[in-house]
Amino acid sequence: MTSLKKSALGSAALLSAAWMAATPVQAADETPTEFSPAQIENIEEIVHDFILANPEVLIEALQTYQENQRLAEERHREEAVVAFQAQLDNGYPAPVLGNPDGDVTLVEFFDYRCGYCKMVAPRVQQALDEDPNLRVVMMEFPILSPQSVEGAKAALAAEKQGKYEEFHFALMARPGNMSQAHILATAESVGLDPDQLAEDMESDEIAGIIEQNREIGQALGVSGTPAMIVGDQFIPGAVDLSELKNRIAQAREQAS
Repeated sequence: MTSLKKSALGSAALLSAAWMAATPVQAADETPTEFSPAQIENIEEIVHDFILANPEVLIEALQTYQENQRLAEERHREEAVVAFQAQLDNGYPAPVLGNPDGDVTLVEFFDYRCGYCKMVAPRVQQALDEDPNLRVVMMEFPILSPQSVEGAKAALAAEKQGKYEEFHFALMARPGNMSQAHILATAESVGLDPDQLAEDMESDEIAGIIEQNREIGQALGVSGTPAMIVGDQFIPGAVDLSELKNRIAQAREQAS
């Protein structure tokens, strides 16, 4: 038996002994009484002395707590992923790139001011180019600044002109902030009508999509960008192209 397990058993035995020592003896038909202040002080002193002599018990308790928390978060996320996939199947209003009937769905949460998102964008683009059965759901998730919101609104407005994909990758590839001049210059570079874009950006529909994305991201535990879901696997942070392809292949194999 390991020393950690011994200490845990020892702590249990000691606490039990402390409890019994401090508890007054009562007949079976008597109503239990509360501990007196002196008894409580006695128990606290015994526990205090034991913890000082065996601090590894606290470490074990903390590790157990952290593991239980991790498992609970994983279960919650798995349930949220299943619920979100049902929303996607029912026509969730997010832009879709690639094959809309693809056998693998990749969902990406991103922010146009996120440097790691800019790194990942060409990898997603290459995966789309090389995989005719890949469906990519684009979740505008502006969390870094008010300018991030403007970029997301512009991209969703570009979809109304049928140029979401071109605008998205152009905006990701273009250095600089999300100022109005920056957005409009990018829009013109891909053939968008800038006046129509500016008007559509202010629609309640687009604001509603961004808010829904935020609620879903919160339910999934998305705390930063980029974050992806491939199949039923949640992937936080940036991944390289080979890892992305491996995840897609695994999801395809699981689905077959």
